[in-house]
Amino acid sequence: MGNLIWHEYARLVTITASIYTIWAGFFAIYFRKFFWDFVGGTVRDPGGIQPAPQAAFFIAVIVKAPVVPIISMLLGMFIVALEFPGPQLKGMAIQRSFIFKTVMLIIQAFFAVLFYQGTNGALWSLIAAMCYTRAIMLGETMAEAKENRGKAGEA
Repeated sequence: MGNLIWHEYARLVTITASIYTIWAGFFAIYFRKFFWDFVGGTVRDPGGIQPAPQAAFFIAVIVKAPVVPIISMLLGMFIVALEFPGPQLKGMAIQRSFIFKTVMLIIQAFFAVLFYQGTNGALWSLIAAMCYTRAIMLGETMAEAKENRGKAGEA
């Protein structure tokens, strides 16, 4: 048995969560629903739950104009681009930074949890952020970072 390499596991979970969030954003554009509408909402006999008046801002940016799902999709695409780096990003400090990836995953989870279809993507984004945090605590580094050490200007 070997040791678990946390940043590799976190990378796979991040890819899964981000692709799920991208697809959830596509579905949220067509089937618009604010996930937290049941908090303080009123149950109507024909029609289900009517959101509380305090949720008007979220209804405006999720249901009326799908701003939050689009932001969530763009974040997911950016994170997938970091995890599957093209030649332009490969070896850059932004691609190797576990802290940056953790922060981006938490932001993605924040936006994804607001709309109904993105809740699973938000949950897996938080799990990936916890795995990256564990990798940071164990002092793991990426293989590309080890190869570029001491080569100023070439990384």
